[in-house]
Amino acid sequence: MQKRKVIVITDGDRVAKKTVEQVARQVGGRCISASAGNPTPLTGEQLVDMIREAAYDPVLVMFDDCGSKHKGKGEQALEMVASHPDIEVLGVVAVASNCSEVEGVAVDVALDQDGRVVHHGVDKDGVEQVHEPLRIKGDTVDVLNQYRFPLIVGIGDVGKMDHHDDHMWGAPVTTRAVRLILEKNDEHPQH
Repeated sequence: MQKRKVIVITDGDRVAKKTVEQVARQVGGRCISASAGNPTPLTGEQLVDMIREAAYDPVLVMFDDCGSKHKGKGEQALEMVASHPDIEVLGVVAVASNCSEVEGVAVDVALDQDGRVVHHGVDKDGVEQVHEPLRIKGDTVDVLNQYRFPLIVGIGDVGKMDHHDDHMWGAPVTTRAVRLILEKNDEHPQH
C-alpha cells in the first residue's frame, strides 16, 4: 500500500475548519473535516483510519490543543499520525496563537498576513515579530520538535489574521502555505 500524503495544520476551530475545507478545494486535496474541533475531537487512531479512507491525496488534517500549554489532545493525535508507517507528512502549517510559556517550533519559512515570506516569526495576527527568531509559538506546535518534516511554514491564525486570510476571499495565506509544502515535495494532486 502506498503511503498517504498528509499536510498537518495546527489549528482546528470553526473558522479554521471552513478555511481548511476551502484550501483543500483550491489545491485539489481532501480535508478531514471531522478533525476540526477545539480541542481535537478524535484520537490519532481514528484520524489514521479517516486518512486511509480519504478519496485522494494530499489530505489536510487539523490538530488543536485548545490553548493548552501542555501536551493536549491535538498534540497526542498529531504524534500518532506523524509517526504512523502508512502516512507520509509532506509538511506542516504551524499556527501562532496567544500562548506564552511554550517552546515554539523553528520554521523553515514564515508568511505574514499578506502572504509575504518574512525572516522572523509571526504572531497570531500574522504580523512579523522582528525581534524574534524564525519561530512560531502556538499551543499545538511544541510536539513538532520531535520530528523532521520536509517543510514547516509558520503563519498567523488560520482564516483570521485581521480578515487577511478570510475563507470568503480564498484564504490566501493558508493556501499559499499549503502550496509551498506541495511545491517543496513536487506534489501534484492526483484525482
